[in-house]
Amino acid sequence: MGVVNVTPDSFSDGGRYDDPERAVAHGRALLADGADILDVGGESTRPGATRPLLAEELDRVVPVIEALAADGATVSVDTMRAEVAARAVEAGASIVNDVSGGLADPAILDVVASTGARYVAMHWRAHSDTMQQFTTYQPDVVTAVREELAQRVAAIRAAGVRDEQVVLDPGLGFAKQAHHNWELLRHLDEVAQGFPLLVGASRKTFLGRLLEDDQGDPRPVGEREAAGIALTTLLAAGLGGTGIWCLRVHDVRAHRDALAVAAQWSGYTADRAAGGKEAGD
Repeated sequence: MGVVNVTPDSFSDGGRYDDPERAVAHGRALLADGADILDVGGESTRPGATRPLLAEELDRVVPVIEALAADGATVSVDTMRAEVAARAVEAGASIVNDVSGGLADPAILDVVASTGARYVAMHWRAHSDTMQQFTTYQPDVVTAVREELAQRVAAIRAAGVRDEQVVLDPGLGFAKQAHHNWELLRHLDEVAQGFPLLVGASRKTFLGRLLEDDQGDPRPVGEREAAGIALTTLLAAGLGGTGIWCLRVHDVRAHRDALAVAAQWSGYTADRAAGGKEAGD
């Protein structure tokens, strides 16, 4: 899933693609690099971000979705608002990626139920301007996230959304301290509860914290890609168990390369385990 931020303030590339024409060009470039899905968002969810007006969000995402869907792309809309989700599906989006899991605007579940769109429900506790006040987990982060996602699944089902429409997301970086993210990544199979998972770790702060300098400052956003690629390789090789449906990334080509390496390695080790021989090349 390639990220198309049509925003002036996203943490990774805010302002680079806030014009619809540039955003569409970026989406087409991500497709050329191997993206299966384009995730178009008009609201930054970086820590501390304030929300745009509804009209602003619609103006940002609808023209981009219309153009990319007309190209034949599979498009996801990254939104917490029911009206934006409805307009996005009308414009050609087939996936609603809701970082709030229906908590920010419960009516979004009715949109998903009525349209039949695929629905990504992320673990979420609060909006970006206050979410880091909610980083206490009892008895532990894996158990708490699993239980809170199970509550969202119950609400999603009650709204008439079918299980086959649902994808879960552990919400890396959202109301999480760095160690929480790593613990979740080690136990993705428990978080999934039998549902497919979307995992979005690309360029996030916990990777920057891992690579902090001698003064304790995190690695800048633009210099975290190598760590993210290493994580993608490990996830593809089975770290954290099974159930990953998609990886949400900024640099699609680099992560595609990582997936190719992991697939080659898995094929090689399986062949060796079965008594095969190593290929000559």
